[in-house]
Amino acid sequence: MKTPVAFIIFKRPDTTEKVFEVIRQAKPPKLLVIADGPRADKLGEAEKCAAARAIIDRVDWDCEVLTNYSEINLGCAKRVSSGLDWVFDNVEDAIILEDDCVPNPTFFQFCEELLERYKDDHRIFSISAQNVQLGSKRTEYSYYFSRYNHCWGWATWKRAWQHFDFDMKLWPEVREKRLLYEMLGYINGVKYWEKNFQATYEHQRDSWSYRWTFACWIQRGLTIIPNVNLVSNIGFGADSTHYKKNKSKFNNAPTEAIEFPLKHPPFVMRNMNADIFTQKTIYSHRWLKELKARIKNIIRTYIVRS
Repeated sequence: MKTPVAFIIFKRPDTTEKVFEVIRQAKPPKLLVIADGPRADKLGEAEKCAAARAIIDRVDWDCEVLTNYSEINLGCAKRVSSGLDWVFDNVEDAIILEDDCVPNPTFFQFCEELLERYKDDHRIFSISAQNVQLGSKRTEYSYYFSRYNHCWGWATWKRAWQHFDFDMKLWPEVREKRLLYEMLGYINGVKYWEKNFQATYEHQRDSWSYRWTFACWIQRGLTIIPNVNLVSNIGFGADSTHYKKNKSKFNNAPTEAIEFPLKHPPFVMRNMNADIFTQKTIYSHRWLKELKARIKNIIRTYIVRS
């Protein structure tokens, strides 16, 4: 393996160790570790942060280890974004893993080959491990192209990350000119993303990933999605920053090895059917999902009684 790995950790030594073991098997030549500091009002969090960082001391392969540890708590948005700024001050490309995202071992080779293949193709902004098509194969090739840049295990280049803007300075213009309609093409998707981009812009959401999505979209950047799921998120639960409930269909989702040699698509075109499914499955208003579920239950009850 030749590609650096950036590893984002915080306060969960149990999940950190599981992801670390997969990285250890891959043996990257350079490991860049980003860690947030403990919150002063959270009892025992300093000890948990220290335990997570101690796992990094167990690197036992030929590897240059660089650390970017914050002694104060910056929060998810500022810590991840500032950490990735630091990563791309040091390297030209990287595979990026958080402390609760366990990749299939084939993910590393998948990223490495595609980072090289598309390094000069400025249409491509990232390579994802996550496939959210719930078993549906969307292409006869090893991967397809999407507007959605899933970040449960991903890779990118310095040339793409340079477009990241924490302040989202272009959002007011995009909102006022209604440019999301041009990007997305359907109103339910626009409403979802307008709401979340606005909340992020106003610092009501502690999210770096919405900022990254916005940066990709305004450059019309595409993400490579594997035709099988290559990552399992084991971080759902009470100790999670964003996913307190563990009822999600993507909690601990199984992974599947991708086959080599990769079968590359002969074109760079967004898979619209896959993206529509992704929008409806993940990025839609909860009230709409609940309303549809209630309507289905009413119909079932009526049929049974009839």
